[in-house]
Amino acid sequence: MATLDAAGRSRRSRQAAHVAHSRHSGQEMTAAARAANLTRFEGMLPEAERQRRAGHARKAYYIALAYKSAQVRRERAAAKAAS
Repeated sequence: MATLDAAGRSRRSRQAAHVAHSRHSGQEMTAAARAANLTRFEGMLPEAERQRRAGHARKAYYIALAYKSAQVRRERAAAKAAS
């Protein structure tokens, strides 16, 4: 297989993601990750507190992910405007 540049890898990854989402629901695909996130505090905290902390950890993760995504979109837009 030929070595792909960044754009080629991105296209291949996007295609694979679309194929995966066409075959499975989002909940199916993330079930293991969600279960692992809940077990992070298992045995250390009462159930209600564990659920609360896991929920905050999940929200923090998605906020960071959204920030990174927005940053990349801004950089791409700036690069496109400059060219």
